Amino acid sequence: MKKNIFFIALLIMTSSYAQDFQGKAVYESKTSVDLSNFGRPDMPEEDKKRIKERIKRNFEKTFVLSFNKIEALYLEEKRLEQPGNNRGSFRGFAFNVSGKYYKNIKEEKYINQKEMFGKVFLIKDELPSLSWVMGSETKQIGQYLCYKATALKAVDPASVLNFRPPGRPGGNREQDAKKDSVSKENSLFKDKEKTKEIEVTAWYTLDIPISQGPGEYWGLPGLILEVNADKTTILCSKIIINSKDKEIIEAPKKGKEITQEKYNKVLKAKMKEFSERPRNGPGSRGGNRPRN
Repeated sequence: MKKNIFFIALLIMTSSYAQDFQGKAVYESKTSVDLSNFGRPDMPEEDKKRIKERIKRNFEKTFVLSFNKIEALYLEEKRLEQPGNNRGSFRGFAFNVSGKYYKNIKEEKYINQKEMFGKVFLIKDELPSLSWVMGSETKQIGQYLCYKATALKAVDPASVLNFRPPGRPGGNREQDAKKDSVSKENSLFKDKEKTKEIEVTAWYTLDIPISQGPGEYWGLPGLILEVNADKTTILCSKIIINSKDKEIIEAPKKGKEITQEKYNKVLKAKMKEFSERPRNGPGSRGGNRPRN
């Protein structure tokens, strides 16, 4: 009943908005990773430190959400790579980066364009809906008063964090397999066979009464400015409303159409193939690309 009241209020508030209402929000996303057991025992500390910093930077991203009352497009803002960042075993997981995520809350559909090993996929499916529990707790984010909402969400099976990296260059596969069996639970990339749920905390503002938010998040009576989900925090750093420069929101069209479930299966198979293939040595590219 409480949720229905909120959505009635949302409809009343949005009715006063012009038909061409649109805006843009910038979000900073950061995922914490446990690197305490990272690296071989004989790896120089300077090398460990450098690679750890590179990994951390890969989990710090900036996104831009362009939105109107019905549609939204969520894009990663590309940054210039520092010299040397294209090398290293972690580079092999770059195919799982976010692409173009389009959502239509009226139709409750989304289209997610992603690239995997040079092949573009167009994931089309129903927009995931969370059962939000809205509370009375508030906090200020920038100039906006925000309200707290929580929900349970299944762990994303397509997340790169669910998988383990390939063996070390020049390593012994049998020895690596034995070590993996011992250290699998402490690995950065775990293969989660069982579906788990995590608690998601969102902070939304009624000052911008649209049911939008970063990425897959939506369904609250105001723009979501912050999301905390497991080890990931997404925080809005800038908002522009009704700029003279109109935001163009178009659904991506290029790529092989596929459902989210089928994409997850393809991704898992490719990741398994990738992780089981030994690399030929430093600087080698031959072991980084799975068979077609």
